[in-house]
Formats: sequence, C-alpha cells, structure tokens
Amino acid sequence: MRAELRGLSPEQAEIVGAHLLMAGQLMDSDPALAYRHAEAARRRAARLPVTREAAGETAYAAGEYAIALAEFRALRRMTGNDDFLAAMADCERALGNPDKALKLVKEGLRTAPDLTARVELRLVEAGCRLDLDQADEALRVLRQELESGGARGTRESRIRLRYGYANLLELTGNADEAERWFAAAAAMDTENTTDAADRVAALQGLVLEVDEDDLVGDERTEQDTDDEDDEDAESGEDDEDAESGEDDEDAESGEDDEDAESDEADEDFESDEDDEDAESDEDDEDFESDEDDEDAESDEADEDFESDEDDEDADDEDAESDEDDEDEDQLDELPELDDLDELDQAEMDAIAASEQEWFDVTSRDIDVVSEDEAGDAGEKGER
Repeated sequence: MRAELRGLSPEQAEIVGAHLLMAGQLMDSDPALAYRHAEAARRRAARLPVTREAAGETAYAAGEYAIALAEFRALRRMTGNDDFLAAMADCERALGNPDKALKLVKEGLRTAPDLTARVELRLVEAGCRLDLDQADEALRVLRQELESGGARGTRESRIRLRYGYANLLELTGNADEAERWFAAAAAMDTENTTDAADRVAALQGLVLEVDEDDLVGDERTEQDTDDEDDEDAESGEDDEDAESGEDDEDAESGEDDEDAESDEADEDFESDEDDEDAESDEDDEDFESDEDDEDAESDEADEDFESDEDDEDADDEDAESDEDDEDEDQLDELPELDDLDELDQAEMDAIAASEQEWFDVTSRDIDVVSEDEAGDAGEKGER
C-alpha cells in the first residue's frame, strides 16, 4: 500500500492513507461507515488498486453488492488476477443471477486456486445450485470437498466449509446431520467467528423463542395495571387527606376550647395573686411596725446598760483613787535615802521587809485591775 501511495503528494497520501486505515478498522464493527471511508479514499485516488480493493470489500460487507461487483471488476482489469472471483460470483448470486455466478465459479476453478479460494468457490456454487432447486447437487459438491480436502487448508476455511455444509443440511430438512456438523464447526471455532454454537443449541431445543409483539402486549398490560394501581393509590391518598383535614379541624376546635379555658384559669390565677400580694403587703407593714417597737425597746435597754456601765466605771475610779492614796501613805512611811547609813542591820531588815510587802500589795492591785479591765472588754464584746 505504501508503494502505491508514493505516487501521490504527501498531503494527499496522508489523507488517503487515513481513510484506508479507518476503513480496515471499521469493516467488522460498522461496515457502512467503513465503506464511506473507503469511498472517500477511492475518489481521491481512483487509479490505485488499493483504493478499489478497499471500496469493493467494504461495499460487499455492507451489502452493497452491485457496487462491490463493479469495484471487483475494475480491480481485476487493473491487476489481472482472479483473487476476488468468489466474491464476484457471490455478488451475482445476491443480485439474482445464479447462472452468471456459476460461470464465474468455473472460471475460478480453472485457474487451479489454492485450497482456501477453492472452498470459497465451492460454497458459492452450492448456494447457486440450491437457488436453482438443485439441493442434491449442492450437497454433493460440499460433501465431495469435505472428503477431498476437508482436513487441509486454513482453520478458517475448514470452519466455513463445515458450517456451510451443516447449514445446507438444515435447509434440506436433515436436522440430525446438521446438528452434528454444526457441532464440528463449533469445536473448531474457538474464537466464535461464526454462530455455530448457537445453531447447535437451537437444534437441541435449548433456545427460548419469544415473539416481540407478545412482549410488547405484556408490557402494555403491566403498564395498564400499574396505572390502575397508581390511580387507586392516589384515590386512597385523597381520602386520607380528607380525613386528615377533618381531624385537623377537630383538633383546632379542641385547641381553641383549651385556650379559652386556659385564659380563664390565668385570669383566676392573677386575681388570686393580687389578693395574696395585698395580704403580703399588710403583713409586711405589721412586721415593720413590730420591728420599730423592738428597735425602740432595744435602744432604751442599751441606754440603761450604758448608764450602769458609767456608774461602775465611776466606782472603779474611786476605788483606784483610794488605793493610790494608800500607796502614797505607805511610801511616806519609808525612811529617806539619806538616813539609810545611820540605820543598823535590824532596821535595814525591817525596811526591806516593808518594801517587799509594799511591792507585793502593789502587784496584787495591778493584777486585779487587769482582770477587771479584761472583764469589761468581754462584756462590751458580748453587747
């Protein structure tokens, strides 16, 4: 292909090559789109055999047999080879020309083709014989090919030969033999290039055939049933809504009565509270009056107590004054210091004893005064 594209400009070669690439990738999955790519390449480079071959093969895969036949004829004139005679014969058969197809098959067989091409020619010949109501001759052609070269050739050609023979057996009413040959083809077709396994299952009765019209009818029946159920459900919901509305009205009426009773109870409670507040105010006034009387009595008692304390303080001062006078008198009785040298030992001892007695008396008086002051402070603290 690259050698043929070298005669084009680089830009044109790139476009044509891209279309051919897409045609080859899409021929099995989307033959119609593949043919459009191949046709675009053919229009840009119609004199190149590669574009004619791509256009013929994609048109044949898409079911465009007249176009495919024209492209194959052009390719045969351009190249001079008979590689596509089987495809050309099948196109003539598809177009309703079995005699022309048989003529092309004979031309192909005279060229001593390889086993793969010969199998394709024999398959077309058997189909043409069947179209001409020559079923026995069709079976004989394929059986002879199986006996002579059924174990040779490529795996694909052997699978196609067995599948074609099984299909012909089924069409002629020999289901048991058809099942056996479909099973042989399925055993070899590990990549599932044919539907041989499905054909075996169908002959064994393992396929459930369902009429699509019946399915549509069932779906409509189910849909109608669902619609009726929805209508019933909606009707039930409306009834429930109506009942709910009545219940809401009754509930609102009951709530209004409860609100009225609650307002009356609140008014009675407020009236009771006002009465209690009035009574509480009177009690507060009486309590305040009693407190004023108690405060007056307490003030009088405090004044009397303070007067008693003042009298006691005056008595204490008089007693202290008397004691001070006594102490001064005792001090006066002591001899002067200047006369101490003239005294003898006995007199000194007497003076010392007198002084000691005076200090003892003074200490006791001080202790008594301290105790009295402490007692007075305690009484004041208690008050």
